[in-house]
Amino acid sequence: MHANKSKSFIRQLLRVSAAAAVLFTSLAQATAPGITGTAFALDAAAAYITQPDGTTLYSWGYGCSTPPASTAYLPAVSIVPNANCQTMQLPGPTLIVTQGVAFTVTLTNNLPTQAGNTSILFPGMTVTTSGGVAGLLAGEAAAGNPVTYTVTPTTAGTHSYYSGTQMDLQVEMGLYGAIIVLPNTNDVPAVCNATPNDAARSANSESDFRLAHAAYAHNSSCYDREYLFQFSEMDPKIHRAAEEVVNCVGVRCPGTLDTVATEPYHPAYYMINGRSMPDDMDPNYAPQYPHQPYNGNPHMHPGDLTLLRIVGQGRWQHPFHEHGNHVRVLARDGNLLLAPAAAPGPSTPLAGPLLFTTTTTPGQTIDGIFQWTGKGLNWDVFGHGYTGDTSVCIPDANGYYTGGNAYQQPNYYEWCGDHNKPLESKPFGNVGSGGPVTLPDPNIVSNGPWYAGSPYLGGDANTRAAGPTPIPPSGTIANDPSGEAGFAYMWHSHNEREITTANIFPGGMLMMMLVDPRAYLIDESK
Repeated sequence: MHANKSKSFIRQLLRVSAAAAVLFTSLAQATAPGITGTAFALDAAAAYITQPDGTTLYSWGYGCSTPPASTAYLPAVSIVPNANCQTMQLPGPTLIVTQGVAFTVTLTNNLPTQAGNTSILFPGMTVTTSGGVAGLLAGEAAAGNPVTYTVTPTTAGTHSYYSGTQMDLQVEMGLYGAIIVLPNTNDVPAVCNATPNDAARSANSESDFRLAHAAYAHNSSCYDREYLFQFSEMDPKIHRAAEEVVNCVGVRCPGTLDTVATEPYHPAYYMINGRSMPDDMDPNYAPQYPHQPYNGNPHMHPGDLTLLRIVGQGRWQHPFHEHGNHVRVLARDGNLLLAPAAAPGPSTPLAGPLLFTTTTTPGQTIDGIFQWTGKGLNWDVFGHGYTGDTSVCIPDANGYYTGGNAYQQPNYYEWCGDHNKPLESKPFGNVGSGGPVTLPDPNIVSNGPWYAGSPYLGGDANTRAAGPTPIPPSGTIANDPSGEAGFAYMWHSHNEREITTANIFPGGMLMMMLVDPRAYLIDESK
C-alpha cells in the first residue's frame, strides 16, 4: 500500500472526511517535541478531548501556567499558538531535562473545586517538596496553594510523571506525561557523534531532529531518529460521571468527586499520545486537536537506528507490535540492561531482549532500538537489475552497502545479498524473471487507487513503475521518490479490541510506520 495513501484509506473506512485534516508546516526542532529547562510552571486543568468517532470526552491534563523559558524543541508560537502548552493538554507536556541536573516543577491546581487537591509523582527520581499541603504520596497543590517539586533525575532515558492523588480517578482523567532525560554531553560516546548514517543524512541535506546522539552513556545507544509513544486507555463512563458531578446544580449534588465509581473498568478508547487512529497520524500540534498536541507517525530510511521511547500510562498492559523487525531493548525505567561485568562501562554488552511486541506495563517505560533494512525479503527493494543499470552493492562486514561513498547513493544500506534479485514472478511491468511475488494486474479495477505503482524505494523507482503496461493503468507515476512514496507497515496493539474506537475497527492503538526512499527528506517538524 502506498505510504501517503494508507491513512486516507483508513479514514474512508471510518467515513471520516480527509478534507477535515488541516496540514501545515511547523518549525518544531525535535522528533519528540517538548519543553526544556530547569524550571517548569505547570497547572492541572479541565478541557474536552476528541475521538475519531466524533465523541468529546471531559478530561483533565497538565499545561503550562506560564510559557516555558526555552522553546528549543517547539514550533514558533506565531505558527502554532498552543505549542508552548499554555493550555491543558493530554498527555501533559513532555519535560526534556539532563541527567544529574536538578529541575523544579511548580504545580498550580486549576481543577474544578469538586476535585480537591492534586499532585505529581516522579518515579525513580530524587524529589523534595516545598509549599502546598501534605498528601499521602506527595506534597499536594490545593486551590490557591501551589506546590513546588525539586527533582533530580539520576538516570538517563525515558520516564513518566503522573498524579499521586486519588490516582484511580485523576490518572484516568488524563493527569500524566513523560520526561526525557538526556545524558550529559560529555557522557555521549564519541562513537555516536559521527556515524555513516550521519554522513548519509548530511549528504542528502536532511535536518537532524534528535534530542541527542545517544540515549545513554553507552556505545550501543546511538540512534538516528526518535519517537515517544505513551499508551493509555479511557472509560467514557468515568469521564461522563465526573462531568456530571462538576456541572451539577442543586441541593442534591455531591460535594466532591469521591462518588465517581472507577470500577468495574471498561475502557472504550485506546490511545497513543492522547489520540486514537487515524488522528494519531495527523501532524504534531494539528489545530483540530487543541488539547492533544502529540502524534504517533514514525518515519525512517533503511538502516536508520530508530529510538522508541515507550511509556505505559494507563491501567492495562498493551501488547504493541512493531511490524518490520523486532525491537532491541536498551533499558527499562531508565536502567540499562547490561551483561554481567566486573566494571560496567560504555562498552559492556547489552543484555536486553529482542521483542516481538513491546508490552507496555502501567507505570513502566522502555527504551529500544528499531531498525528496518529489508534483509531477508529475498528481492531488491531498491529496484536494480534493469537494462542499463550500473549500480553496485559492496557489502560491509555485516553484509550492507555502507562503505566508501555509499552514503551518497540512493541504495545506501542495501542488503547486498538481495541486490539485483527481481520481485516479480509474473510481471506486468518492465522486469521479468522468477522473483518471489506476483504483482497485481493493473488492468483489474479492484486494485483501486491505493496501490503505490511501484514496490521499490530506489531513486529509479519511477523507471520501475512504468513499462509496456504501467502501474497504475493511467500511466501516472505514483512512486515519485521526491514525494513520500515509501513502504507502510502497520504498528498496532495485538489485543484486537484495542485497535478499535468504541468497538469500531480500525481505530485505537494503531498507526503506520513509513520506510521512505533516501531521495525523500523526512521532515520531523510535521
